[in-house]
Amino acid sequence: MGIVLSNIIAIYRRELQSYFVSPLAYAIAGIFWLIAGLFFVMILLGPDGILVGVAAIDAQGQQLGVPVPPIDVPYEFVRAFLDRMGWLLLFILPILSMGLYAEERKRGTLELLATSPITNWAVALGKLLGVLTFFTTMVVPMLVFEAIAISGSNPPMALSIPLLGHFGLILLAAAILSVGMFISSLTDSTILSAVFTFAVILLLLLIDLIAKIVPGPLGEAIGYLSLLKHYNTLIQGIFDTSALILFASYIFLGIFLTAQSIDALRFQRQ
Repeated sequence: MGIVLSNIIAIYRRELQSYFVSPLAYAIAGIFWLIAGLFFVMILLGPDGILVGVAAIDAQGQQLGVPVPPIDVPYEFVRAFLDRMGWLLLFILPILSMGLYAEERKRGTLELLATSPITNWAVALGKLLGVLTFFTTMVVPMLVFEAIAISGSNPPMALSIPLLGHFGLILLAAAILSVGMFISSLTDSTILSAVFTFAVILLLLLIDLIAKIVPGPLGEAIGYLSLLKHYNTLIQGIFDTSALILFASYIFLGIFLTAQSIDALRFQRQ
């Protein structure tokens, strides 16, 4: 067990270091911060933002002499921002995951990994943890800005709501990256890997729409596979074990299929 853990840590450190020395990774992080920052400002301060909307509702209520029900501005802001962030992952994460194995194939180092004594499960898990850690470092600055924005709320916002929402964001990212890792193990083209990952994740995000067309228990079963449906549950501050099970299932499935893909390559080489 200790040897397996040390192998996972070695792969994890190798993968994480490769992102911190990659110009492409820094470019992706810069684009992510730029777009996320625009979402942040527009949701909070834009013409159709939350603060402008609340002020307009208050003014209308005063003019009509009608009491206005209280609006939980911090909650609505965090929920709306994390909703946009979830859609942003659809475009960012396929680029992050496209080289996890495709680059190894291109450089000819995948055969070395496939025939090494390190298990394919350890390699896949180490790679997934590495790219997920890099993504988490991309999210941390936005979390700081959110904390500053909601720090002045009165009454103060319960920390469980944004923490659960961001936990859901990390789970969504892990599920997408796990699927992307498997697709990356099937090809030596990073472009194809990114395109197919984008297509598959888009289908998994929108599968709830397909489920509404299919009647009966089959439609309900298909709808349960929707990443977006369960992600929305978490960012609303609702702790749902079924959402955790679904994300864990996607993560496990991605690692399992990746390990099987590399096992097939190892068998071919033998």
